[in-house]
Amino acid sequence: MLKPRKLLALALLIVSLSGHAVEQVDVELQLLIDISGSVDAQEYDLQMQGYKAAFESDAVQDAILAGEYGKIAVQLIMWSGADQQAIMIDWALIDSAQSADDFASLIDSLTRPFSGWTATGSAVSFAYPEFSTNDFDGTKQVIDVSGDGILNQGSSVADARDEALAAGVDTINGIVITTDQAVIDEYANEVVGGDNAFLLAPATFDDFQAAIETKLVAEIQGTTPEGNLLATPVPEPPALGIMLFGLIYLMFTRKSKIGACS
Repeated sequence: MLKPRKLLALALLIVSLSGHAVEQVDVELQLLIDISGSVDAQEYDLQMQGYKAAFESDAVQDAILAGEYGKIAVQLIMWSGADQQAIMIDWALIDSAQSADDFASLIDSLTRPFSGWTATGSAVSFAYPEFSTNDFDGTKQVIDVSGDGILNQGSSVADARDEALAAGVDTINGIVITTDQAVIDEYANEVVGGDNAFLLAPATFDDFQAAIETKLVAEIQGTTPEGNLLATPVPEPPALGIMLFGLIYLMFTRKSKIGACS
């Protein structure tokens, strides 16, 4: 019969060997949804219905199931002011059409918890440590920030972005529901970053559903979608300008030669 001390040592050994099991997934995805005061009740409903419809769509469900592991983990956080962040749906495994539909139903059941200022940096700072405490190990960690206004409270969003990337987050993408260039510029320069990062800007909340579906598929597949505002090709010089420059150059060199011969 084992002595109590040996029994205790054996128990501790078993616990240490068992460890804490984590589930392999293709993506650990955080949805950071702006519900600040600039988002009115109708816009809030359109935004949430867009997320719901996206997870119910064949495009998103097919993208999930086509991954190496055929599953992703998703957490949904709503945010507004500097001290207004709420985990509305904690890390959920989506590994089938049914679990995607179930996640969509959870989205549909949510109630808006608050509304206030726009503290994008505080939202990112609140969110990224959640990756280190979940039960999933993804091939990539992605934060998805949606919004319709510029930061007017809280910490620097550029600093928060850099801290998140330094902590191991692979990508921070953005989707802004506006045509306001100031908002688009802030997201492009201070929010978005990392591998294959992109920014989408549906003009209205009515256009949000199609955009969020496109965005989710790209994030799951690790690609950049059409409409990415960060994809700004280097403009090619106009052909007419090149021809004109060439003619002027030829005239100059010819005159120089004539002058040298005279």
